[in-house]
Parts: sequence; structure tokens; C-alpha cells
Amino acid sequence: MSDDAVRCRGLRYRFGATVAVDGADLTVRAGEIFGLLGPNGAGKTTTIRAIIALLPVPPGVISVFGRDVARRRMAVRRLIGYVPQQLSADAALTGAENVALFARLFDVPRGQRRAAVDGALAMMGLSDVAGRRAATYSGGMIRRLELAQALVSAPRLLILDEPTIGLDPVARAGVWERITAVRAETGMTVLVTTHYMDEAEQSCDRVALMHRGRVGALGTPAELIAGLDGAGTSLDDVFRAYSGEPVETEKGGIRDVRAARRTAGRLG
Repeated sequence: MSDDAVRCRGLRYRFGATVAVDGADLTVRAGEIFGLLGPNGAGKTTTIRAIIALLPVPPGVISVFGRDVARRRMAVRRLIGYVPQQLSADAALTGAENVALFARLFDVPRGQRRAAVDGALAMMGLSDVAGRRAATYSGGMIRRLELAQALVSAPRLLILDEPTIGLDPVARAGVWERITAVRAETGMTVLVTTHYMDEAEQSCDRVALMHRGRVGALGTPAELIAGLDGAGTSLDDVFRAYSGEPVETEKGGIRDVRAARRTAGRLG
């Protein structure tokens, strides 16, 4: 459908004998903030990597704005801005240098790069610290810098894999304020994975809960909570009902972010 940003049908992926994703079906509508939730090892990160063409999938399984990921990998990648779990900012570079590097990587035309870099930094509230090395940034500033890196090419789809992992509540709120502001200003589609159920409940238009490689529940936060027939009052209750596991959450500066993301990356 033309109004779908992402469509996955029967996505399967295994690493050796381990089945990471087992026939997942998923549709993300254009312009929405969509949350992909689930316990560690549920298959969220593998699904994300398949959508952005970092993992091979057969033709006809995943499309992004109508473009088949298997057949048009580069075209799909040009539509996407991606913030991974692993730290992507270079601590030795300034904020502006980090964003400029991504502008070159994403082939932003030379004549437009300066304006694109300045605009992305301004959008994330980092103009005043653009000349400082990223090593001096707080954890919340680092995450906003990574958002600026992802946004410098003006993508139609922004994919965030645990964007607030390792942050304190104030920094988490600041990152989400920027994400929702960008979506409101540009109409961009946002696909986000998170272990923070309060974030998903407050900010996502719809959510899907993955467990053991499958999508077990899909709908608005209010619909999923109501579906528990009075047994729940929040997405935390939905998470426990479908996964049988407690919600795991993780705080800090650039070193804390690195450590938290290394752990998240290992656990999937």
C-alpha cells in the first residue's frame, strides 16, 4: 500500500541453529511513531537490521515506501536515517564534524552540506555546542547528536534502536521531545525499539510486541491495555502478559552510553 512506510510479511531469520525471527508480520504506516517492543532476544534488532538491508532477505518479504528491500537496497537506504544501539558518534570529533561526516556518507550534495549540518544541529538543540568535541557531551547530548547525524540527509523513515538506553529520566524526556518535534515538523515516520514502556505508551501511535521472533500483539497502547480485560493499567502489564518476563531498563555520559549499548547489542 502507498500509505505504508514499512511492510514485513513472513520475515524469518536465523543465526546458525538459533531462530531470531520466526515469520514476523509487521506494517508501519507513513507518518506514525511506531514502537517495536519485546524482551531481550525477541528479534527486534534483527528485524530492524533486515529492514535497513544490513541482513539479506528474499524478495517480496520487506518493502520500505513500496521499494523492495531485497531488490532495491541502496534506494531503500537513502530513505532511512538510523540510530543503532552501538555508539555512532566519534568522541574525538566535534559535534559539527560528526554530523558533517554523515552528510558526506549519505551523499548530501556538497553545496547543501553546510546548511544541512547546521539545520540538523539546530533541530536537536546543539548549535551552541557544535564546536565542542563529542567527548565533552553528556549522554543526552550524545543521543541528540546521533539523531542529528541520522537526520542530516532528511530521511523519510527514522529508525531508532533503543535511543534512550543508559540515560537518566530528564535526558530521556529531552530526547523524546526532540523526536516528537521533528515528526510534527516534517511528517517523518519513526520506528523505535525501547524497553521503556512509559516512553512507548506516551509517545507511540501504535506498538507491536515481539516474543520469540513473532509479533504477539499489535495496536495502539490503549487498545492493548484494554485487551487485558481489566487485568492491566499500563504497557508494563501488557509486556508481562505476552512475554512472561519483567521489563528490563538501564544511565550517564559517553562512557556509560558505550557500556549500556555494548550490553544491549550482545543481548539483541
